[in-house]
Amino acid sequence: MNERPVESKPEKQTENRPKVRFVTITDAHEGQRIDNFLLRELKGVPKSRIYRILRKGEVRVNKGRVKPEYKLAIDDLVRVPPVVVAERTAPTSVSDSLTDLLENAVLYEDGALLVVNKPSGLAVHGGSGISLGLIEALRVIRPQAKFLELVHRLDRDTSGCIMVAKKRSMLKYLQNCLRERQGIVKRYKALVSGQWPKRCNMVSAPLLKVSLQSGERMVNVSPEGKKSSTQFEVLARYSDATLLEARPITGRTHQIRVHALHAGCPLLGDEKYGRPEDNRQFKHKGLKRLFLHAASLTFCLPDTEDSITVEAPLEPSLDRLLQSLKVQP
Repeated sequence: MNERPVESKPEKQTENRPKVRFVTITDAHEGQRIDNFLLRELKGVPKSRIYRILRKGEVRVNKGRVKPEYKLAIDDLVRVPPVVVAERTAPTSVSDSLTDLLENAVLYEDGALLVVNKPSGLAVHGGSGISLGLIEALRVIRPQAKFLELVHRLDRDTSGCIMVAKKRSMLKYLQNCLRERQGIVKRYKALVSGQWPKRCNMVSAPLLKVSLQSGERMVNVSPEGKKSSTQFEVLARYSDATLLEARPITGRTHQIRVHALHAGCPLLGDEKYGRPEDNRQFKHKGLKRLFLHAASLTFCLPDTEDSITVEAPLEPSLDRLLQSLKVQP
């Protein structure tokens, strides 16, 4: 079945205005909430407007009104109303350099899943002044792909393994594994300031998102926050830094960064939670970014007990930095 939108006769409107579209749902979008479906169909339209057109009944499924939480079924006919979308939110091209970078960054691929070694500095998706993220670039690079969706996220400055589902069934399966905290193991490499406390193998501290007057979002340890836990293991000790393996048990925003700070050893290169003087010192040593790297993913595919481990190598600049540091005996 063709997934592309099927247009009926447009309602009366001028040629240069968007037209009503009727989309027949295939298995690629089965089970997806209508609000999330519209966010992709109407790229760049604010969520508030999506919910407004749903409330007003401008969106219809099988000629009837639906609520935002309605889950789509195969062969549902969705009326998508005409909404003007800013052109910048729909990139039509990706530079040759980024195309080559992402194609060479593929660590694993099968018919339903893609694992990419995301470079530091590339957001996982557009928004908040970012016109092009990883997922938008992949959709442009691979126009033949009927379905590409992020399974999880990485901070913009974090590099390493990220999963992209090529089928909705795989997306639902992996996100359920993450939600139930079973079947997927994430391991990160992090370089932190100072000497990591001995016998500190687990940090369990509730995390709360807060908004500053500037509009910037921060995460703090707070009794009012959500339960959060991270396992840590020392990989190497240096004279003024420690290389850690971090394994998040929960998946909160900035979790590793804030838990490391809570333990007294903030990540190096972290402009949000790090110590400015330590960041300046290591910048002179060649560290130009946050030293946080999603080094490996271990997961099981559906209907199999065999596990797969995918590893992402550190970028050369991080390797060179580690080689230059003095190892503690």
